[in-house]
Amino acid sequence: MTVTLFPIRLLIAAFMMLLAWPFAFLASLGRSETTVEPQCLWRRVVDIILKIIMRVMWFVGGFHWMTVKGRRALPAEAPILTLAPHSSYFDAIPVTMTMASIVMKAESKDIPLWGTLIKFIRPVFVSRSDQDSRKKTVEEIKRRAHSGGEWPQIMIFPEGTCTNRSCLITFKPGAFIPAVPVQPVVIRYPNKLDSITWTWQGPGAFEILWLTLCQLHNRFVVEFLPIYTPSEEEKKNPALYAINVRRVLAKALGVPITDYSFEDCQLAMAEGQLRLPVDTCLLEFSKLARRLGLKPRNTEKVLQDYGNRARKLEGQKLDLDDFAQFLDVPVSEMLRDMFALFDEHEDNCMDIREYVIALSVICRPAKTLETMKLAFKMFEAEEDGAITEMELAVILKTALGVTHLSVSRLFTAIDPEDTGKITFDKFRCFVEQHPDISEEYLYAENAGLNSGSCHVHHTESSLSSRKLRGTANKKTANGICPDFSPKDHDGTIDGLFKKHN
Repeated sequence: MTVTLFPIRLLIAAFMMLLAWPFAFLASLGRSETTVEPQCLWRRVVDIILKIIMRVMWFVGGFHWMTVKGRRALPAEAPILTLAPHSSYFDAIPVTMTMASIVMKAESKDIPLWGTLIKFIRPVFVSRSDQDSRKKTVEEIKRRAHSGGEWPQIMIFPEGTCTNRSCLITFKPGAFIPAVPVQPVVIRYPNKLDSITWTWQGPGAFEILWLTLCQLHNRFVVEFLPIYTPSEEEKKNPALYAINVRRVLAKALGVPITDYSFEDCQLAMAEGQLRLPVDTCLLEFSKLARRLGLKPRNTEKVLQDYGNRARKLEGQKLDLDDFAQFLDVPVSEMLRDMFALFDEHEDNCMDIREYVIALSVICRPAKTLETMKLAFKMFEAEEDGAITEMELAVILKTALGVTHLSVSRLFTAIDPEDTGKITFDKFRCFVEQHPDISEEYLYAENAGLNSGSCHVHHTESSLSSRKLRGTANKKTANGICPDFSPKDHDGTIDGLFKKHN
């Protein structure tokens, strides 16, 4: 197929893109980005022509029959379409079928040929260089959603990244902030061989294209579910709205949900000097920090402030109330769960320095040395700026999110003079000479590191002890993130689909 079908399909698909360009360019002339003009006859004709061209392009690519289930709502009925699961750039198929607007990075409009085609569907652009871009994007979505159907529908993939369709990850709240009715839309690729999925691990973009175009036939199913109208509480709480819409989509797909997000998988796969183990508690910590709103925007400043305050406490243990006061948040069940992660000896006290280290890891997972520098600053002695082997063990086991960790071999290698203490400068020099210290010294010395469990006391209120112990070591379809899907109190799958209040 590589020497016969593939080049023919690729050439015809490229030709169809070129054929679509002049029509998209013509229709985009004189358009305003802030107002929508009436759909005159010639613009409607161009819209139909472009849909036909795109359909021919997908047909040539092997998508011969596309199954459409349900009825697509009118823009006045549901101004926003929420699609899931998002697994590939082939998810552009429903966009070309409906010519709905999408949210895209601003740089896309400057790409030759592609930029013109994108501008035709009037996307909402997000600028990475503009610090206020996220706020402006949300405001633009709200403005269009409340236009009474004047603007085209906005098609949003609330997962925010591509997954392998084995579950639905946390939905981002952007589509739900306008507090208007949305129409959930399900996407399926019921092919015998999956050449579609394009995630952060596995085949690259071109390999996916090559494999898909080499298949004689590719199946695609899109299902428009009933319109979801938010309750008054959901209008006030976009996160709750997102959770309930996700449950509707998960039930239609017949897949589980997980409260972990793309950011959590980024954390687990960060390219730092310390590679996180599979069963790290930091994923649970990251989820709790996100829910409690503890991830700072001004990361460096907040971490330095926390570090200075923690150093002044000189290892003094804090109880739950002191912990809440340190973070300036009220005591809650989620805060209790977070406190439990650091209550290693189950004596209702914790070392706040461990919290600062864990927060630094989840906020800047690839900057291992910055986290270690902060940790040394909190633990080092006043007289010589050095730490002991026991203190290094506390720092590293917290940074890795594990219960027990032996660092004797590593400490001896850094301290060949056997002084019993090391400074950050000695640690940094050693890491620069041995960039794979995790593999060479930590994983080699701690054989059970990948299968250990989090140091959480086993109470009914603890999230981690129930979730992480039972599931962290299961072999999963994507080979990256274990299934941490929460179970309801009865232990049945139906609890996943109950509406939250």
